Amino acid sequence: MLSICLAGETVVLLPEKALWLPAHASLLVADVHLGKAASFRRQGVPVPRGSSRAALQGLSLLIERLGPERVVFLGDFLHAPAAHNPGTWQDLWHWRQRHPGLELVLVRGNHDHRAGDPAVELGMRCVDEPWPLGPWALSHHPQPQPQGYVLAGHWHPCVSLQARPRDRLRLPCFWLGAQVGVLPAYGPFTGMHPIAPAAGDRVYAVADDMVVDLAGGR
Repeated sequence: MLSICLAGETVVLLPEKALWLPAHASLLVADVHLGKAASFRRQGVPVPRGSSRAALQGLSLLIERLGPERVVFLGDFLHAPAAHNPGTWQDLWHWRQRHPGLELVLVRGNHDHRAGDPAVELGMRCVDEPWPLGPWALSHHPQPQPQGYVLAGHWHPCVSLQARPRDRLRLPCFWLGAQVGVLPAYGPFTGMHPIAPAAGDRVYAVADDMVVDLAGGR
């Protein structure tokens, strides 16, 4: 993990591709895309099972380690209407029973509008962007907001590193600009989009169990 100062507060960038706001006891994750594999299988694409369960298991480990009062999903919690299937629902229900007192907030993203809100039995508060929390304007789309510094998802950002000729590695990253910060996609069954940082942007790559500052602390 890596602690930095952003918008006047300490934030912690986690190698699990999540962000911790200790002043608000809030854990932020973006682009979980639960049920994406099931959606693909319904279309006849032979993809492996278990990606949603793995995502929720990893989230449980983070919750048990950090002890947040709240988890905020920065959009695209469910991938598509096909995510409302018995298998994904069962995984979600068991996960919720593991954390019954935890506040859950979903800031709706574009996939959420298509998929529909999660079942009410999960006790998740579903809101439109931006959702204010201290100095933050929590969103899905990475667009500046007058309410505060935007923390968002949507882009699934990554950086490309080249150690030797023909030896290139793509890594998910946190991309923090002057007004907007973009989290890497949390879901294990998601693609990545290369970014083009502007001068002064801070970029932190996720490499295995580390978060690496690629801008030298700029």
